[in-house]
Amino acid sequence: MHDGNDTHNEPLPEGLVISKRRKGIYVLPNLFTLAALFGGFYAIVMAIDGRFDQAAVGVFCAMVLDSLDGRVARMTNTQSAFGEQMDSLSDMVSFGAAPALIAYVWALKGLGRWGWIAAFVYCACAALRLARFNVNTAVVDKRFFQGLPSPAAAAMVAGFIWLMTEAGVSGEQVRWWMFGLMLFAGLTMVTNVPFYSFKDVSFKRSVPFAVIVLLALGIAVINIDPPTVIFGLFVVYGLSGYVLYVWRRAKGLQTSVISTSTDEPDERGLHK
Repeated sequence: MHDGNDTHNEPLPEGLVISKRRKGIYVLPNLFTLAALFGGFYAIVMAIDGRFDQAAVGVFCAMVLDSLDGRVARMTNTQSAFGEQMDSLSDMVSFGAAPALIAYVWALKGLGRWGWIAAFVYCACAALRLARFNVNTAVVDKRFFQGLPSPAAAAMVAGFIWLMTEAGVSGEQVRWWMFGLMLFAGLTMVTNVPFYSFKDVSFKRSVPFAVIVLLALGIAVINIDPPTVIFGLFVVYGLSGYVLYVWRRAKGLQTSVISTSTDEPDERGLHK
């Protein structure tokens, strides 16, 4: 006798085939992520070789590629948990470790202990920013970032180095400016200050012809003096969050970017 619920010895119906789904890795979005990772690695190598302008360009290339991998994944419906983890690890190298090491080799080394402390504070804040972003994704208002995004922080650091290098200024001459910028960029990443994310801007909508003209003019302005314009833009963005924070407080609006909706069970208790 055997238990009537025991069916593991019963033959399968004729023609029924059970196939195990093989898990794979999507090539296209992860190719962009790997390319962004290479940009960060390239930046570190260039800094070790003393080519700091190329190191800064490597960080900016990583930024462009990092902005594309998620969009490519959504457009091709190839999102995956593996891709999300890979993207975070790539960001830590390109926008956390790379800017910290480049800044240290270029200017902060001359400050001794203070120099590596500033570099470590930036690197640690980038790690904390990325970890917080990963766990708060479901509850943060999509229109804003909670704290300065790590690519923007890296752009401020790399942009300053690029600008000074192009002007013929050595890191030794501006080491305390670099020290202050590293602390500002690092600590701003872990604040609760809201930064506009531009995620509500849709590229699928039609726009007036004037918008295209303005975009062309913007590209032309950047080409006049790329280091100055790019660094200036990211400094303005880095300060915009504080301006927005003060404006929202003055208007009596909510300053936290954590969503006030509690429709999702996972969000309850996160708005205190």
